[in-house]
Amino acid sequence: MNTTTRTSTAERLGRTLGRGWRAYVRGERRASNWLVSKGVPQAGASVFVWAIKLVVLFYVAFWMTLLLVGLLLVSRGFRRSSDDFSQPRDELRHGEAGFGLYSPDGYRLDPHEPNNPYDD
Repeated sequence: MNTTTRTSTAERLGRTLGRGWRAYVRGERRASNWLVSKGVPQAGASVFVWAIKLVVLFYVAFWMTLLLVGLLLVSRGFRRSSDDFSQPRDELRHGEAGFGLYSPDGYRLDPHEPNNPYDD
């Protein structure tokens, strides 16, 4: 009879996260006790620890927001640039009125001099 059980990946991940959380709480408690040992009142140590937590939270939130805004701007830019390829554009070419800037309809857009020898 085989009584060994296999630990699932989810259970291993949960245990790893639990160990990490316990280590974080131990470190926080150690920092708070150190502040108290240096003469800071217990309430002051708790406020200081919470203030540090808030500063770290706002710091991470700021950079995550900046990253999200950057990704949105980049994705919007890529979407607009892909739309531009589907529409006909003005182009430089040789047409009825010589070499110049022509619209997709064939009209010359740039000002030109009909007697200019360089327009041929």
